[in-house]
Amino acid sequence: MRKALLASLLPPPLPLFPYLLVTLAVGAAAALAEAPLPPVQGGGESMIVREPPSLNARGHLLLDYNSDVVLAEEASTERLEPASLTKIMTAYVVFRELADGNLTLDDMVTVSEDAWRTQGSRMFIEVGKQVSVEDLLKGMIVQSGNDASVALAERVSGTESAFARLMNRHAQRLGMTQSNFVNATGLPDPEHYSTPRDIAKVSAAIIREFPDYYAWYAIPEFTFNEIQQSNRNRLLKLDPSVDGIKTGHTEAAGYCLVSSAERDGRRLISVVMGTGSDAKRVADSQALLNYGFRFFETHRPYPGGLPVERLRVWGGDKNELPVGPARDLYITIPRGRYDDLSARLEPVPDIVAPVAWGDIVGEIVCTLGDIEIIRVPAVALADIDRGGALKRGLDSVMKLF
Repeated sequence: MRKALLASLLPPPLPLFPYLLVTLAVGAAAALAEAPLPPVQGGGESMIVREPPSLNARGHLLLDYNSDVVLAEEASTERLEPASLTKIMTAYVVFRELADGNLTLDDMVTVSEDAWRTQGSRMFIEVGKQVSVEDLLKGMIVQSGNDASVALAERVSGTESAFARLMNRHAQRLGMTQSNFVNATGLPDPEHYSTPRDIAKVSAAIIREFPDYYAWYAIPEFTFNEIQQSNRNRLLKLDPSVDGIKTGHTEAAGYCLVSSAERDGRRLISVVMGTGSDAKRVADSQALLNYGFRFFETHRPYPGGLPVERLRVWGGDKNELPVGPARDLYITIPRGRYDDLSARLEPVPDIVAPVAWGDIVGEIVCTLGDIEIIRVPAVALADIDRGGALKRGLDSVMKLF
C-alpha cells in the first residue's frame, strides 16, 4: 500500500522539485518497529558517475559543501603532512575564540622572540612590537605567515604547544579522527599529520560557521610593515568562482592546495595534497572543480523545519503531527538525472503522545532510480501533549481497527 504526498502537503519550495514524491511505506514501517532506526547514510559517501580526473597528488578529495557528498577521492583518509594547510585549523581555533568572546580583532599581541624567529614564510612582524589580532590573522591567511601563526597561538593559549592541544580538541569535535597537530604552522614533525578528508571538514566548518571571516581568504594581497605580499592561491586570479582557501608547501609535504568555489549558488571544496609543483597543484585543483561542476548537480528538495507530511498521533491533544527534516536536505546527483529522483517517508509505527519537537519519528529516504542515495531523520515539527482520559480511551479503541 503506497500513499503519495500531494503537492498541497509539501512546503512552498517543493514545486521546484516536482518529481520528488514522498511515499508512506507501510512494510518498511513494520520493519522499523522490530529494530532501531538505522544510521543516516549518504553524507560523505562517494558517488562516481564519470571517470574523475587522474592526478599525481599523494591524496585528494572533492566535496560538495551543502550535501557533504564526495565526488572524487584518492587516498583521502591517508595520513599526510599538511604543511601550511595546518593554518586552516589554526584560523578555525582563533575564529572560535573570537566567537566565544575570549578575543577581539582589536586586541594587541606582543610579538615574542619565538614567533619572530619562526622559520618559513613570514609576514615580518618584529620582536617586542604589538600587532592586532586582525592583522595577524590576515598575515597568516593571505601571506601564510608562520610568525603570525605562532603569535596568535601564544595569544590564545600561552604557548604554541598548548595551542596545538586546543587544535586537537577542536579537530576531534569536528570529526577529524585522522589528524594530529603539534604546531600552529605546519612545519614538519613526524607527529604532525592530517588527511584530505579531515582538511575538507575544517574548511567546510570555517565556511559554515564564520562566513564573514571566510571572506578574508579571497583577499588578493596584504601589506604589513610596508611589505606587500600576494595571496599564494593563484586560483583566485585564474578562476573568478574561487574564493579560497589555502596553499601549503614543504619539501616533505610537496605542494598542497585547498580550494573552494561557488557557481550558481553551488559550492565545492577541493583538497589536493602532495603534488610536485605549484603549477601542478593549481591545475589539479582546477580540474577537480571543473569536474564537479560539470558532471553533478545539487538540489534542496526539503528545507529544514518545514513539514513534508502529517502523521497520525494516538492519545494526544491533537491527532496529526507535522514531520520533516530538522535541517535543509541537499542531494547531489549526476547531472541530467533529476527526473530519476524519488523519495519516501518511512515512519515509525504507532506514534503515541506526548511528542516533543525534534523527536525522531521516521526517516526520509531518497533514491536515484533503484539506488538509495541518502536517508535522514524525519523529526516532529510540533509538540503534542497527552490528551484527556476520554481521548486516550477512544484512540485505544480506534487503534484496534
